[in-house]
Amino acid sequence: MEIKDIAQLPELAGLRAREGQRPTAAPAEGEQSFSSMLKDSLHEVNRLQQEAGDAIGSYAKGENANLQDTMIAIQQADVSFRMLMQVRNRIVDAYQEILRMQV
Repeated sequence: MEIKDIAQLPELAGLRAREGQRPTAAPAEGEQSFSSMLKDSLHEVNRLQQEAGDAIGSYAKGENANLQDTMIAIQQADVSFRMLMQVRNRIVDAYQEILRMQV
């Protein structure tokens, strides 16, 4: 399963156009910006999904994979994906709440 880069989402195109209109706070040295943290999380979930798929393939082929390691990889991928979906839902809810605010 391929996860697209968050910067490629069409919903963000309008935000990027208005981005230059407001001053933005740069992260302090040693800190990570929210977008880079989110991007890293997406890559990590994608990596876990791919590892789970590889573990399933190895187990199905009868290679040096045992059932416990395969199930652990599947569960790690599942839990990380569920957490990512919850974060996404919270971000969408926050965005919708901001849209409902009156200026």
